Amino acid sequence: MSTQHGANPKHQFHPYAARVLDELRARVHWEKEYLQAVAEVFSTIRAVLERNPHYEGERILERLVEPERVIAFRVAWTDDRGRVQVNRGWRVQFNSALGPYKGGLRFHSSVTLSSLKFLGFEQTFKNALTGLQMGSGKGGADLSTRGLSRAEIMRFSQSFMTELYRHIGPDIDVPAGDIGVGGAEIGYLFGWYKRLTGHWEGALTGKGRHWGGSLLRPEATGYGLVYFAEEMLRTRGQGLEGKRVAVSGFGNVAWGAVKKATDLGATVVTLSGPDGYIYDPDGVKGEKIDYMLAMRASGRDRVEDYAERFGVEFHPGARPWEVPVDVALPCAIQNELSLEDAKRLVANGCTCVAEGANMPTEPDAIEYLQEQGVLFSPGKASNAGGVAVSGLEMLQNRAGAFDSEIEVDKRLRRIMATIHNDCVEAARRYGVPGDYVAGANIAAFTKVADAMLDQGVV
Repeated sequence: MSTQHGANPKHQFHPYAARVLDELRARVHWEKEYLQAVAEVFSTIRAVLERNPHYEGERILERLVEPERVIAFRVAWTDDRGRVQVNRGWRVQFNSALGPYKGGLRFHSSVTLSSLKFLGFEQTFKNALTGLQMGSGKGGADLSTRGLSRAEIMRFSQSFMTELYRHIGPDIDVPAGDIGVGGAEIGYLFGWYKRLTGHWEGALTGKGRHWGGSLLRPEATGYGLVYFAEEMLRTRGQGLEGKRVAVSGFGNVAWGAVKKATDLGATVVTLSGPDGYIYDPDGVKGEKIDYMLAMRASGRDRVEDYAERFGVEFHPGARPWEVPVDVALPCAIQNELSLEDAKRLVANGCTCVAEGANMPTEPDAIEYLQEQGVLFSPGKASNAGGVAVSGLEMLQNRAGAFDSEIEVDKRLRRIMATIHNDCVEAARRYGVPGDYVAGANIAAFTKVADAMLDQGVV
């Protein structure tokens, strides 16, 4: 049976899944990222489709791969020199079987419809794993906000919301921040939504803490990632204390992961950026963690600044996976961990890889890590902490409540432990014990598919 492009070669496709994927590839062959994400899920649900033939009769896969709605629009705005600029904006409302559409907005030059469909499809399963009432969506615009003035960011955000407001709301679609959309952008977007609609309501998450936002939201994805990694290690009677950890990136996810891993007794020895990586054998801790915020705020996309500030090694143009560590947490971008990287990690004694970014590990690298007995978790499970806390913010807004940092952290930890247990149990139930990729896909797919069946052909 074919493994298809972009899937883990160790998994075999059910004929139904293979057919739907071939049909999808024929229709959108240029959407490489989206096809890779679909193949990764489809390659792991063979046993589910064999035990549940009614899914094919109801054409669940054909329905699942088509977004319920794709909104495309022009974003025209004026820069500080008075020149008119034109960008493209999208919102992909992917699946609402489990609740209102939920997913981030990206303002970045790399944003395309293919990338948003990939992220929206992944979000379907990530949100399902949280157990909260959230469907899936993703959106953004093909503009990087780096280098723009605050006034330009405000005007751009307002122009973007002038179109988007028609399609969102607390019971319809609740966007959040993502790459290029931080607290400032969410503030401008929310303010303009309120101006246009006349309503103060939870139509966005990631809001300021003093006006409806949840505590721990900036740290949540990184915290959740570390909690998930610790649950994985516990299956082997271990924990993070005393472990050496490699982290890629230096943004919000990496920052949260470094903070929590350090709190739990690990030593984080790497950070990375587009320019290379730093190696800090004493660990990224104390003022060094605080400096990660300063690096991001500087707008300079480089980690060499850290090396210069603290006198540690900088490796230009390289990835951090060549450093001997026990645990690797890829937190930067998709496809950043290759087969060669995986071989280096294994050779250097790494026993656990947990994804903090969306699809950062290439398929053949995943296969190799699993074959070598390395604990490996996909991002849809291990980086679900961010959207989980966004879901908690939605609940707080509905109730007019405000949870303490301690309470949010406790709930986040419980959610990540539940996701871990659901993945382990689904993998065991369908004959692939220890396979977190299959377990996450199966647990999430069955939740979404059964909800779609219950709600009829819509």
